[in-house]
Amino acid sequence: MRIAADRLLGLALIGLAAFIAVQSLQLQVPFSYEPVGPKAFPLGLAALLAVLSLVLVFKPGEDGEWPAPALALRLLGVLGLLLAYALLFTRLGFMPSSFLVVAALARLFGASWPKALVTGVLLAAGSDVLFTAGLDIGLPGGTWLADIL
Repeated sequence: MRIAADRLLGLALIGLAAFIAVQSLQLQVPFSYEPVGPKAFPLGLAALLAVLSLVLVFKPGEDGEWPAPALALRLLGVLGLLLAYALLFTRLGFMPSSFLVVAALARLFGASWPKALVTGVLLAAGSDVLFTAGLDIGLPGGTWLADIL
């Protein structure tokens, strides 16, 4: 059963890689930021995903066991939090959404409230400094304040 599941997952991931490749080829930018351009990163990731998916199709793993129900619920919680992060990222902005998701992830995996809150603050602030000051990448500030004001 597991071998069939690995192969089906591999085929689904190949389809996802093809979708990513097609979407990245349709990127239209007014000018190139670098000699390679902005299409190279998603195309490279799509190619890597396709190659690793082929490994799942042609050399599936050995039969394994499903995770314990508690771990499966945690994994679903992680998936839900990442989906919420993607949905809230531009609305709330980078700092608040990162803080909330990191703190929730820390709590999900057993951190106390103080540790989860400190971790959320440090990771959100540290990654904001890394992106804005270190890499000179602008991050969304959020539109929620514009709705209030």
